[in-house]
Amino acid sequence: MSRHIHLSGICGTAMASLAGLLQLQGHRITGSDKAAYPPMSDLLADLGIAVREPYAEANLEPRPDLAVIGNALSRGNPEVERILDERIPFTSMAALLREEFLAGRESLVVAGTHGKTTTTSMLAWIYQVAAQADPALEPSFLIGGVAENFGSSFQLRPTRTFILEGDEYDTAFFDKGPKFLHYFPDALILTHVEFDHADIYADLDAVKTAFKRLVNLVPRRGRIVAFDGSTNVFECVQKAFCRVERYGFSDKADWQIRNLHYEEGLTCWEIWHRGALWSQMEMRLAGEHNALNATAAAALAAGQGLSTPAIQKAIASFKSVKRRLEVRAVVNGITIVDDFAHHPTAIRETLRALRSVYPGARLWAVLEPRSNTLRRKVLEEDLIESLRTADRVVMAAVYQQERIPEGERLHPAEVVRTLNSRGTPAELHENADTIVNAVIPELKPGDVLAILSNGGFDGIYDKLPARLRETR
Repeated sequence: MSRHIHLSGICGTAMASLAGLLQLQGHRITGSDKAAYPPMSDLLADLGIAVREPYAEANLEPRPDLAVIGNALSRGNPEVERILDERIPFTSMAALLREEFLAGRESLVVAGTHGKTTTTSMLAWIYQVAAQADPALEPSFLIGGVAENFGSSFQLRPTRTFILEGDEYDTAFFDKGPKFLHYFPDALILTHVEFDHADIYADLDAVKTAFKRLVNLVPRRGRIVAFDGSTNVFECVQKAFCRVERYGFSDKADWQIRNLHYEEGLTCWEIWHRGALWSQMEMRLAGEHNALNATAAAALAAGQGLSTPAIQKAIASFKSVKRRLEVRAVVNGITIVDDFAHHPTAIRETLRALRSVYPGARLWAVLEPRSNTLRRKVLEEDLIESLRTADRVVMAAVYQQERIPEGERLHPAEVVRTLNSRGTPAELHENADTIVNAVIPELKPGDVLAILSNGGFDGIYDKLPARLRETR
C-alpha cells in the first residue's frame, strides 16, 4: 500500500538512500533538512524529491502517513515538536529499513570505524558482477555514499541478498542505540574499532561495547570477517558464536595480503588463504587501506560462495565512492582531491595513499574540523601526527565551535602551532574564502591539494579550482 512518508533530515547519506528505496516501493516521499549539499542533494534532485529548507512545521503539510526522524534532530526542532504534538506516526531510518527491506532477506553488514562505505560498495559490486553469470546474486544495497560503479547509494532487487553499511552512530533522539543493531546480520565484516563519535560515546570502552553487541547478533550459522591488525577488533569478536575469519597482513590471517605494491596506476597484491595463494588482485584505487577494504569484501564474498574470477573482475573494475580520494579538478598542473576523511586514522591513510600515487608531489592537507569527534580535543595528538604526513597544512576554524563545550573544544591554533614547532608548515584561516585567498599564490604546478571534510566546507571544492582557472 502506497503511503506518504516524510523524512526529516533527508540529506543525510543513509536517509537519502532510504528515500530512494521507499520511492522504488511506490511510496510518495517528501523531505526536509537544514541545508542540502552534494552528493546527496544531487541524488535527491535526480529522484525528483524536493528538499524543503530549513526545518519548519509547514514542511509536514499535507500531514504524512509516517515521519522518519533523522538522528541529527532532537527536541526543540519544529518538525519533531509538531510530530509529537499531533501524534503523527514516526520511526527511525534504521527501524524502517529493517521493517520494509531486510525481513526475509540475507543481511550482509559492513561495520567499523573506518572503511565501511568503500568496503560496502566493493562488496555490492562483487555481487553485481557475479550476477552476470547468476542473476539471483544481484544485490539490493544501501551505502553511506554514492558508489561510482552504480551511480547511486542504493539499489532494490527482488533477490535475497541485501548489503548495507552498518553505522555505529545513534539511531534517533528516541533510540540512542547504534543503527547497526537493527540490521541483524547473517554475515558481518568488521574493519576497525577506534574511539569516534565523541558526542555519544564516553570512551573507547563504550564504542567496543556497541560492536560487541553487534557481533552478538550474528547467528551460529553466520560468519564474521574481521581485521587482524587491531586488538580492539580482536576483543570485539572474541566471544562470537559463529566462525570468525581474519584478514590483513599478519602470517596468522586467514586471508593474508602479500606483496602489496603500486605500479602503472594500479594497486597490486596477492591474497593468500590459509597458507596457499588464493588470488592475484589489482585495482585502480590507491592505498594500503583500500587493499584491506578489497580483501575484506573478497573474503566475505568467497565465503558466501561467489567465484574467484568474479571477485577478481569486480575489484579490478571497481571505481570508487564519491568523496573518497576523488579528483575534483586538475588546473594549471595542480591536482585538487576531495576526501571525506574526518578521523585522524582516516586522514593519515588518505594522505599516505596520495603519497603513493603522487610520490614526487608537494602534498597539501586542507582540513575543516567538522565531525563531532574532530571538533573536540580528545584526539588532538593523533590528529597532529596524521597531518604531519603532508608537506603543508591549512586548517579552517572549527565548524560550529559554539556547540562544543569550552573545555572539550579542539583549538586549531594550538594544532597549527604544534605542527610548525615539529617542522610541518601549517597555517590557520577562518573559512573557505580566506583559505582560497591564502593558498592560491603559494600553489605550484605539480602540487596535490587534499581537501578533508565530512561536510560542504562552504563550497571550497568549487571555489578553489574556479580561482585557479582565473589565474592562468
